[in-house]
Amino acid sequence: MNNTTIDNNVLKQIFFIAVILFLGIVLAKELWFFFSAFLGSVTFYVLMRQRMFFLVERRGWKPTRAAIVLLVLSFFVILVPIGLLGNILYSKISYLVAHSNELINSLNVAAGRLEDRIGYKFIDTNAMNKVSSYLAQLLPKILGVTFNSIMLVAAMYFLLYFMLVNGRRMETALYEYIPLKDSNVDRLGTELRNIISSSAIGIPLIAFVQGIAGLIGYLIIGVNEPWLWFVATTIAAMLPVVGAAIIYVPLTIMLFVQGHTGKGIAMGLWGFVVIGLIDNVFRLLVNKRLGDIHPLITIFGVLIGVQLFGFIGLIFGPVLIALFILLLRIYSSEFIVKKREVKEVDK
Repeated sequence: MNNTTIDNNVLKQIFFIAVILFLGIVLAKELWFFFSAFLGSVTFYVLMRQRMFFLVERRGWKPTRAAIVLLVLSFFVILVPIGLLGNILYSKISYLVAHSNELINSLNVAAGRLEDRIGYKFIDTNAMNKVSSYLAQLLPKILGVTFNSIMLVAAMYFLLYFMLVNGRRMETALYEYIPLKDSNVDRLGTELRNIISSSAIGIPLIAFVQGIAGLIGYLIIGVNEPWLWFVATTIAAMLPVVGAAIIYVPLTIMLFVQGHTGKGIAMGLWGFVVIGLIDNVFRLLVNKRLGDIHPLITIFGVLIGVQLFGFIGLIFGPVLIALFILLLRIYSSEFIVKKREVKEVDK
């Protein structure tokens, strides 16, 4: 009788878990477009939670008022500058698309001069035609990405508002639903906060410092439109592996092609020595200061995260790898160590 009752309970539990997993998979599949917005709201919540608790619990503010103030501040401090940078790039890309034929002709002329000097053909005519067709399709793609980004930002702020207002209840519920000891749940929360803070603050901060270093070089060397190159360098610096080199290497080549040999040498030295050195040194300092994340976790995490989640993957890619390693450690302390203790007691 007891065995029958146990079997029935196990079957009910398995059936219930299967239904939950099925519904979860269906919902995740249909709402996958908004998953980046959810990750963004988690990132901003981690960065804002202490300030939210301070305003509500120390200052006596109402949760709705405190949440709205923090959302407005984050909008003007973070999103407005990003929007302005994007607007600068968009205007230049629009000009580039409108004058794509002139650009292709200029590149062909520059390539011809380089071929005459070196005696080697670098650019194929068919490849240049493909570049022209790609530029013609670039602007509609950017408009589509911009519209999707606005939708995701709106959804992110919608989710973030409710996370901030219900922060304490949400965090308390995690202790009930996560099947781990409270000490390991605390450890999990602390590690995640450190990793997210390190990625969310460290990656843009390092990119901005590299952009400033590049801007100083562009102004000293006398590069045309230095502020445009500053924006491009800042954005490119957040990309994995290649980073800001994707900007200053072509810029160096362009200066040589235009006949500015001195400027080209100066740009190459400034890029590889100053901008590259700042990236390596500053990254180590920031990672040690914010979260002590291993550089390999950051590099491989960004590569994986961008493919999975898009731009927000710059932050959550390293989080995924660090979370995987952390869960292995928690599993070891939660189950393997416990089994060893039981065996020692039996002996």
